[in-house]
Amino acid sequence: MKQILITGGAGFIGSHLCKRLLEEGNNVVCLDNFFTGSKKNILPFLSNPLFELVRWDVIHPYYAIVDEIYNLACPASPIHYQYDAIQTVKTSVMGAINVLGMAKTTGCKVLQASTSEVYGDPFVHPQDESYWGNVNPVGIRSCYDEGKRVAETLFMDYYRQNNCRIKIIRIFNTYGPNMHPNDGRVVSNFIVQALKKEDITIYGDGSQTRSFQYVDDLVEGMIRMMGTGDEFTGPVNIGNPNEFTIRQLAELVIRQTNSSSKIIYLPLPNDDPRQRKPDISLAKEKLDWFPNIQLEEGLNRTIDYFKSII
Repeated sequence: MKQILITGGAGFIGSHLCKRLLEEGNNVVCLDNFFTGSKKNILPFLSNPLFELVRWDVIHPYYAIVDEIYNLACPASPIHYQYDAIQTVKTSVMGAINVLGMAKTTGCKVLQASTSEVYGDPFVHPQDESYWGNVNPVGIRSCYDEGKRVAETLFMDYYRQNNCRIKIIRIFNTYGPNMHPNDGRVVSNFIVQALKKEDITIYGDGSQTRSFQYVDDLVEGMIRMMGTGDEFTGPVNIGNPNEFTIRQLAELVIRQTNSSSKIIYLPLPNDDPRQRKPDISLAKEKLDWFPNIQLEEGLNRTIDYFKSII
């Protein structure tokens, strides 16, 4: 049994991580300010004596004696992280400083949930961990992209300067149950629109590509990364390398929901990446990890979830 702290534990990914770690018999402390997280996501855990919920914002210091920290706190969809860009930067940067301070004091392991957005609109395809990225530092997405990049810098500096036991993963597009229906991400957008028989809105011509990973595969990768020795810090890409155009995703969602929705095209937002595909060679080598759930199966599970809440 471990004592584990999860910041952002009531969010989409955090709630799945809570569930998995509780099933393995760990004590889990969930920190969340409920800006994008939801109590509904963690409602099944509240009666579990191994689970503790703390309403907290990671921009403020928090202290607990734990064995591991998973730092997931940060809005991850463009609608949410652009709503209060300054708060997004604070969450990434001050949140990282606070969890690293706790790790320095207690000697626990701490994992940073970084993002494929650190690669920006990449000139390298697929993206491996050695690529430094092509990121606009003054754009509307910069609060998230650069906030996560600074957080990675902080993690590596605490490792080099203070011998903190750190792990960094870079999460590629992830989907599954507990996604917010109005979070603006492409998978949830398309499914909700299809189920409501509304037009499917594609930004741009739909030729831009993404790689979609089911949330259970991500959680497995996170736990395996946390279990590696202290000498291995990452960063490590965690994502599904199967690449789809946005138009292909829309057509698949329409087919799997038996929807009468039509596809319409709207202008592409600024700084929207043209390509996104992970090179997961390092995850295979160091974590013996590879995604098992492919897009059609994962979409079916996610569609069933959205049917239950719409």
